[in-house]
Amino acid sequence: MCTAGEAVVQDSRAVYRVAVAYWVDGQSMPAIAARLGVSASTVSRMLKRARETDMVHVSLRPPPGRDVAAAVAERFSVTLHVAPGGVHDDAATRLGAAARLAAHLLADEVADGTTVAVAWGSTVSAIAEHLPVVARHGVIVVQLNGAVNARQPVFESPAAALQRFAQPLSARLLTFPVPAFFDHEQTRIALWRESSVRRTLAFRASADVAVFSVGAFRARPLSRVYSDGFLRSEDVQELAREAVVGDVCTVFLRADGSYPDISLNRRASGPRVQELQAIPRRFCVVSGENKVAGTLAALRAGVVTDLVTDEATAEAIATALGTAD
Repeated sequence: MCTAGEAVVQDSRAVYRVAVAYWVDGQSMPAIAARLGVSASTVSRMLKRARETDMVHVSLRPPPGRDVAAAVAERFSVTLHVAPGGVHDDAATRLGAAARLAAHLLADEVADGTTVAVAWGSTVSAIAEHLPVVARHGVIVVQLNGAVNARQPVFESPAAALQRFAQPLSARLLTFPVPAFFDHEQTRIALWRESSVRRTLAFRASADVAVFSVGAFRARPLSRVYSDGFLRSEDVQELAREAVVGDVCTVFLRADGSYPDISLNRRASGPRVQELQAIPRRFCVVSGENKVAGTLAALRAGVVTDLVTDEATAEAIATALGTAD
């Protein structure tokens, strides 16, 4: 038999009124409980239900140290989102914190009919693990860049990883089964003329939101695009000669954000910088000091609107930015 307290917790209208009273009007739980004639524990359960049913989103933005947010925002016209955590946390904990924050920011950003363009990789896979289930309609997740690798098995099927990303958003997944890098530029140009590929490229170009990380090339650990056989040894040597520090969606960047004259970019399947810039909201999610140089290159290239990271990485970015200045 359902008790009065259990009944009110299951009443969506009552839960909504309690959520408004607590989070909007600033009333205390004891005051709400007294007004409703229920216990404070019942009010607590109602507030919990409001969060669990996607009725309420609570955002926390901790103050980063040493004016990191102001320095990055003013210099690059981006919004910096810093996940809470200790600067001495291990790498996995820091990545988890950044991925968790990115997941909730993204869930808030995705509305009915949104197209989300997603680049494969370890960071995006971590974000998928934390995406809350949201009730949306007509959402499309499109793969930003190819991941076929002729030299070694891919660490995880991009389709499987992106399906885990699409599922909590109730999204339809549009994969992009092409090589990460073509052997010949002419092959890419020819394939881009195919109607099936043009369809994917059209969805990619019309995306409302992009989600990606930065590949680390100069600092270890190297990102998988450099260490898992996607590139030939001569390609890696060429990137070193070109002073590449990392990549965004498999498009290579130098420290100053330059990219057009890097020949390997003509064989890459990822969106060109101008294409990425055309997407209104672009979440770049990074964690780890090995990604600092690539992140600054991405910021200088102008491909980021929102940078999501952990406290230690934010401090490292600020330090590197101050040193460069």
